[in-house]
Amino acid sequence: MVNCKLTTMKALVFSSRIYSESALRTENSSARHQLKFLETKLNAATAPLCAGYGAALVFVNDKVDRACLQILSQGGTKLVATLSTGTNHIDLPAAKELGITIASVPSYSPHAVSEFTLAVLLTMARKIHRANHRIREGNFELEGLEGFELRDKTVGVFGTGAIGREVVKNLSGFGCRILAHDPAPHADTAKLCRYVSPEEIFRESDIVTFHVPLLPSTRHLINDQTLGLMKKGVFLINTSRGAIFDTPAIIRGLKKGQIGHLAIDVYEEEAGLFFEDRSSEILKDDVFARLLTFPNVLVTGHQAFLTDHALRNIAQTTLQSLAEFESSGTCTHCVRT
Repeated sequence: MVNCKLTTMKALVFSSRIYSESALRTENSSARHQLKFLETKLNAATAPLCAGYGAALVFVNDKVDRACLQILSQGGTKLVATLSTGTNHIDLPAAKELGITIASVPSYSPHAVSEFTLAVLLTMARKIHRANHRIREGNFELEGLEGFELRDKTVGVFGTGAIGREVVKNLSGFGCRILAHDPAPHADTAKLCRYVSPEEIFRESDIVTFHVPLLPSTRHLINDQTLGLMKKGVFLINTSRGAIFDTPAIIRGLKKGQIGHLAIDVYEEEAGLFFEDRSSEILKDDVFARLLTFPNVLVTGHQAFLTDHALRNIAQTTLQSLAEFESSGTCTHCVRT
């Protein structure tokens, strides 16, 4: 590892929120780096704000496209560090052409997302969210709250990277049958599940949870055709990336009863919705509004990553990237473009 004790970096943090700022300030307590925090999202219109900053820190709903990167480059920015694992919001080929280095956080806490996945699964399985609403209204009736036990189900885990492997490990304690799919099966994980084709996961699973990056091959992975392969009443969970699901197809599946339960922490068009207080606004996204009308749908606002442990790791890894880049022009967690 590069010795970066004395290095410093001037960085502008976009899409800053209290939790991310607090973690970064704590890990930067020695003031090694000069950090300025903005709630503003990064895009081509706001990129001029970064002039004079060597680095821009961004999050998943910032739009770091070619136009944005060109302006960053003209302003002297040499590093874009995303406080996330995924980089689908960044035009990597354009960054390479412009000589801008991209850094990410390869693994901040697989446990955080895995535990959240199990939390929403159990919440829906036992209708805890609906029971909570009833109790708060003084309704203690149990009618309609019948759930199911995981040990009776076949659960498909689509993607067994760091997060998917933790999901398999956690599921194994419930006694359910576990199927998995990944282009590169993991030997230790294979001891707890059976690796199968995507078609077999779709046909045999009662529950399918997705843990894959957003790539051309995974965009709209779940659509009318793949839904047609699944059991009637299948339970789908997405704590990965919103565009893995074709949302209009999901709505059609819900209306027909093909989807019996849906839990999503991500949404294809979330950039215009999530991470903001919109409680006094009228939702303009009709597709998202339609999702919220189904009683068998649980939606959260991209919070699966949000634990103290994960925030600390994200901050530490990002600040390490800043220090290493300032010292040597590269960093351990640079993304190969």
